[in-house]
Amino acid sequence: MYITPFYAAVLALLYIALSFRTIRMRRRLRIGIGDAGNKQMLRAMRVHANFAEYAPFALLLIFMFESAGAYGWLVHLLCLCLIAGRLSHAFGVREVAEDYRYRVLGMALTFVSLIGSATGLIILYGQHVAS
Repeated sequence: MYITPFYAAVLALLYIALSFRTIRMRRRLRIGIGDAGNKQMLRAMRVHANFAEYAPFALLLIFMFESAGAYGWLVHLLCLCLIAGRLSHAFGVREVAEDYRYRVLGMALTFVSLIGSATGLIILYGQHVAS
C-alpha cells in the first residue's frame, strides 16, 4: 500500500478545518463574498487559499516520487515536512499581527517537500534513462 494517501487524508482534514474557520468568520462578520476590507477576513481567506495552492501540488509530486520507487522513510519525511509546513504557515498567517517566524518556517518546510520530491523524481528519472 502507498504511504502518500494517508497523508493526503490528513491534509484533507486540515483543509476542511481551514474551510470551516473561514466560513465561521464569514458568518460572524456577515461577509458573503470577498473580504469587505476586513483584515481578519483577508487573513482567513489567504490561509485557506495558500493551503489550496501548495498542498495538492506537493502531494502530487510526493506521490509520483513514491510511485517511482522512493524510499518509504523519505516519503514519510517529505509528507511530514508538508504537514508541519502547512500547519506552521496557517498558524503564522492567521493573525493580523503575525509572527513571521511561523510563516517563514511554514514556507521553508513546504518548499523542502516540493524541492525534495521534485529533485528525487529527476534523479530517479535520470537513473532509469541511464540504465
